[in-house]
Amino acid sequence: MSENCNNPGALVTGGATRLGLAFARSIAQRGYDIALHCHSSTDVAHDACKEIRELGVRCEVFQADFSCDRPDDLIHQVAGNFPNLQLLVNSASAYEAASIANTSLDLLRQQFSVNFFAPFMLTQAFAKSREIRTAVKANVGTEGSRTKGTVINILDNKIAFQQNDYAAYLLSKKTLAEFTRLAAIEYAPSIRINGIAPGVVLPGDERTEDYVSWRVENIPLKQQGKVDDLLRAMNYLMDSEFVTGQIITVDGGENINYQGHHAESFNS
Repeated sequence: MSENCNNPGALVTGGATRLGLAFARSIAQRGYDIALHCHSSTDVAHDACKEIRELGVRCEVFQADFSCDRPDDLIHQVAGNFPNLQLLVNSASAYEAASIANTSLDLLRQQFSVNFFAPFMLTQAFAKSREIRTAVKANVGTEGSRTKGTVINILDNKIAFQQNDYAAYLLSKKTLAEFTRLAAIEYAPSIRINGIAPGVVLPGDERTEDYVSWRVENIPLKQQGKVDDLLRAMNYLMDSEFVTGQIITVDGGENINYQGHHAESFNS
């Protein structure tokens, strides 16, 4: 395990499984120490932590339930353990289908708490922690960090659509997309804030092969995406110092494949 306290640190929410773990592993390969957040998958998270440590960096597990816990408390815990925290990846997500008519207040609150309120408050606390760190360095006569902080919000290519069958989920992700642009303005130039909107890359276990094939038929590139496609987008956003307030959609063009009804297609 790395004992180099000068390593940059990264907090990856929802980092114990699936895409979150892929992001965390890739970031660790870049030499970042990893704060791995999980909700209920603590055993899986500790297994993932051991795997990441084998890459030669620090990794610690932090548990929090964003539907009821204060997200800023998580930043305080992480910053105390990783004083060189430079990257926040908001990957944790709650997903439940329900139309507007069938969405209860509890479901609306739960989806917004995880998918929007948590990234909002985490970003705010992340920015404050970096301000405090820079001020402390200045007071002790050392040079403040010139490295820009980075936030990457994981969205969904569904934000391009009006799929009312996912009302609470989709509205929370659309709001997170707008927040990404708004926060990028407020926190520039010290923090860059961008987003990634994945398409059909890593479908849930409940999705059948027939379903995935049906989705692929509507993708202009006629293929399912790979996790590496998302990792390349993440690396681009991490490396590109002149990019902020942007959302990279990685979906093979699925989000642009809706022309709407028009005369030339009528009765065709």
